[in-house]
Formats: sequence, structure tokens, C-alpha cells
Amino acid sequence: KSGAVVLSQVVHPDITVAIEDKTIIVTRPSDEKQHRALHGLTRSLINNMVVGVTQGFSKNLDINGVGFKATKQGKKLVLNVGFSHPIEVEEPAGITIEVPAQNKIIVKGADKQLVGEIAAKIRAFRTPDAYKGKGIKYDFEVLRLKEGKTGAKGKGKAK
Repeated sequence: KSGAVVLSQVVHPDITVAIEDKTIIVTRPSDEKQHRALHGLTRSLINNMVVGVTQGFSKNLDINGVGFKATKQGKKLVLNVGFSHPIEVEEPAGITIEVPAQNKIIVKGADKQLVGEIAAKIRAFRTPDAYKGKGIKYDFEVLRLKEGKTGAKGKGKAK
């Protein structure tokens, strides 16, 4: 909890979470494989919440393609990515979507899972093309482009 940002997480009944002297302690009942897995999961989720509230999470998306662009209208992200109509994405509570340039989108928020889901949803509208790389991709994503047809270039119909 930090200012207006409050995150909560449901914990498995076998795992106990306690706060002692500004330290969060996660304990498990035994060393069984499932308890170890749940212990690690709970610890990781709590860590993500602490980092999200203190620093926040962000995902950067790049748009590549002729005429492809993103704009912001109030709380809506409007994408023009080659369809007959613009795509509108509503900004959910706790998430901010920024458009610093027509070909860049930044999704920010305290909830790591929600930030990732919204970024993936935006990317899914036009995933990068395998031949030209047109579409929406993450900024860290490296595309391996395929070669086109080899015999098609410069050959007309022979009569």
C-alpha cells in the first residue's frame, strides 16, 4: 500500500504470511514439493506487489508499418493498424497508457500481471508480420524476418 495504490493477493491456506519489523515473512508447513512451489510463488507475488507499489512496472511497445499509428483520446488508446476501422482500447483502473510518439506506446501500472495483460492485448491486435516486421511488438523483441519467394522477383510471364 502506497498512497492511492493498494494491491492485495489471496494466499494458499497452507502458506502463512506474517509482517515483523517491516519485514514480510512467508512460511510453509513442510518441505513437500507442492509446499516449496507455493512458498516460492507467494514470495514472488508479494515481491512483485512491493516493487509495483514502490517503483511500478512498465511495458514499451513499438508500432511499425506504413500508416500505422497510435493516439490517445481521453482515457482511450486509439490504434490505426491497417484495419477498416480504428481500434479503441479502454484504460483499465490502475493502468496508465502513454503515447509519447505515434509509433510508441507505454503501459504503466503497479500490478505486474495487469500491465503484462494489457500490453499483450494491445500487441495481439496486430502481431508483427514474419516477412516485413509490420505490426505491434515489444521494444525488447527481436524479429527474425523470413526471406520472400526467390523466383518471383523480376520475372514476368514468359510467352
